[in-house]
Amino acid sequence: MPAHVAIIMDGNGRWAQQRGLPRSEGHHVGNIAAHEMVYGALEIGLRHLTLYAFSTENWKRDTDEITTILEAMQCDLDQGPIRDLDVRQRWLGHPDKLPEELVQALRREERRTRNRTALTLTVCINYGGRDEITRTAAALAQAARAGDIDPHLISEDDFARHLPHPDMPDVDLLWRTGNEQRTSNFLPWHAAYAELHFTSGYWPDVDRRDL
Repeated sequence: MPAHVAIIMDGNGRWAQQRGLPRSEGHHVGNIAAHEMVYGALEIGLRHLTLYAFSTENWKRDTDEITTILEAMQCDLDQGPIRDLDVRQRWLGHPDKLPEELVQALRREERRTRNRTALTLTVCINYGGRDEITRTAAALAQAARAGDIDPHLISEDDFARHLPHPDMPDVDLLWRTGNEQRTSNFLPWHAAYAELHFTSGYWPDVDRRDL
């Protein structure tokens, strides 16, 4: 049984286009699939689930599509079906460019659910793996400048302690839907030894049975 499953939820837009629907409808149904993963994780006793919801590269998309995605995240945080489950919610990413209201909601839910224990759900929003490593390296440099660490003796454990969530375990299984076979700058530190699982179906067609 893996302890940590990370998912690249790919294919919402293509799912909608196949059906002659606006891309926004694909994101709406994809959001329901994300809820299914949370329910499934709780049912099988998975301890850590990490979802790639919005990458730093996604800002290149159409403005209306970006707005739809971010508004759906806001709604989910405010009144979504997982709010009252035994799920510790965490956010991995950077606040730059994100609406302030969304940033405040993400931090609010982190505080509100911090003592829940059944499942740790980490949602990556405005996240990029290289950005995460760059910022961690900067934090290490600051610690070395302050004399808190010897730069000649920096270890992998030292690096891990300066990551945004130092207690996040390594990824056991990284799963990507949508028929693409690449990791797309997702959790490069944590997924260094992950099993990689690529499936052809689009994300909105997934449910808890697939997990």
